[in-house]
Amino acid sequence: MNQLSISFIGTGRIARAIIAGLSNRKNTIISGFDKEPAALASIAGTYPVQPCASIEEAARESRVIILAVKPYQIAEVLQILKPIVTQDHLLISVAAGISSGFIRQNTSETMRVIRVMPNTPAFSGQGMTAISRGAHATDEDLATAVELFQAIGKTAILDESKMDAATAVSGSGPAYMFQVLDSLAEGGVRCGLTSEEALFLAAQTMLGAATMVLGGEKSPKTLISEVTTPGGTTEAGLNVMREKNIHQTLIDTVAAAAARSRELMQ
Repeated sequence: MNQLSISFIGTGRIARAIIAGLSNRKNTIISGFDKEPAALASIAGTYPVQPCASIEEAARESRVIILAVKPYQIAEVLQILKPIVTQDHLLISVAAGISSGFIRQNTSETMRVIRVMPNTPAFSGQGMTAISRGAHATDEDLATAVELFQAIGKTAILDESKMDAATAVSGSGPAYMFQVLDSLAEGGVRCGLTSEEALFLAAQTMLGAATMVLGGEKSPKTLISEVTTPGGTTEAGLNVMREKNIHQTLIDTVAAAAARSRELMQ
């Protein structure tokens, strides 16, 4: 495994999850900058991160720079980076809705850029990261990004045109899963369980169901039919979901998130 130096610009929640995964990677040197000194001090005190006093210093420390700032902050960061980064740098952006083209326009048209969309289950090593390659990124750059983000879970290589959809499904998706879990647990409490019992039952059930789907042998529709007995308890619950049109509500939820991801570039 070759030695790799990585600098993070921004050390918020997603950056922290990535750093947690990378901290176990051998031959990896991690640097970081955050405009909030307390956030930087916290992460440097927890993980082997070399704190940097400025964006400029972070960029000079490494050839791989991970842009882990909010979308509204990205233009300002790129303006600072523009006179510093060279063709030897690889920029990896986790900023939702920000295209690789936008990053090139604000640095260099030949800049090597990888766009990624991780999610918060990265904290437990079960993240899902969508990865797309910018126009000038190489096969080696793509392989580097895949290797880095496999440290926090699974990866999927997608065409950049699909990144807004990926943001809606997997980037924002954990919040939707948490909403479903919270609702199922509340239903369990109303039916007589304690909150702890209900949440444990619901969460383990969601994990088990997801594991069956990831097995790849049967589709969700097939699995639904196999667990549903005519006139039974599952059918009674599914009938309510159909009456409330939960199917269409979830489709609309993803569509709204994807639309917002596209709006972030406007």
